Amino acid sequence: MTLAAALGIAWPSASATAAQGESRVASHGSRIPVGDASLYVRDIGKGQPVIVLHGGPDFDQSYFGNDLDRWADAFQVIFYDQRGRGRSADRVRPADVTLASDLDDLDRVRRHFGEESPIVLGHSWGTVLALEYALRNPTHVSHLILMNPAPASARDYALLREAYVRDQGADLDRQRSIMAGAAYQEGDPAAVTARYRLHFKHALKEPADYETLMTRMKAAFVSQGKEGIVKARAIEDRLMEDTWSREDYDLLPRLGDLRIPTLILYGDHDFIPPEIARRITEAMPRASLVTLKDCGHFAHLECAEDVRRAVDRFLQGTR
Repeated sequence: MTLAAALGIAWPSASATAAQGESRVASHGSRIPVGDASLYVRDIGKGQPVIVLHGGPDFDQSYFGNDLDRWADAFQVIFYDQRGRGRSADRVRPADVTLASDLDDLDRVRRHFGEESPIVLGHSWGTVLALEYALRNPTHVSHLILMNPAPASARDYALLREAYVRDQGADLDRQRSIMAGAAYQEGDPAAVTARYRLHFKHALKEPADYETLMTRMKAAFVSQGKEGIVKARAIEDRLMEDTWSREDYDLLPRLGDLRIPTLILYGDHDFIPPEIARRITEAMPRASLVTLKDCGHFAHLECAEDVRRAVDRFLQGTR
């Protein structure tokens, strides 16, 4: 059961040019076979490799825009649409996607680029994948960057649900009304966009950043179309069954065995309670927590320069 289902809704250096969110460096698109399907991958830059895991889990990489492309001055940044989502949706059945298959796919991406131990950066739900992967493959991750981390246990998921219901107020009923309609259930992009406008209404501090995010998401929903949206939603349900819907789901006790240097970035206006990031930090022996001021759930968009400074200091301090 997703957070949405539980609530009655659905969950879901820098040059002057780079400072404006653009990059002079060309990116490259490729595909990695996974059974009868393939993963869409985009990479940009040269240098220390960073594999980026998007959130959702029903989203794709497009909501990052080109915010992290500016890292191409020092890193090879590798993005991919997780199986069954975005441009990795063709010939994928939701029944074929599990937490295990998503972790296998991440390892395929790593091997495709010939990297023994890249940096793994997860955002939101992507932090759960990053932690799960590191626990299974600790020698194949040099550093972890957990940006706006999602819950690492069913208990913290319940804490998030409680905070979400409280913060949404009357908007929760508006979301439920949208979701009860046929348009939303059929995956109509306009209805889905309307719902996510409410979902993320309290997730970002600045109205301009909120509008930028929603413009990106609307474009992604239109590109996916109804079939793609419904498929991604079903995959989300599958992944929740493997994680937060299990009463015994809890990564925190196991994180004490991870010796990977880890940076945790939390925005002081995030809609995810701060206790969630703090518990992950306390559970990991080599983790440090940086709280970003005047920043919400999309740190890469809202406070890009602060994120980059924190990452640079973190990597310099662990070399």
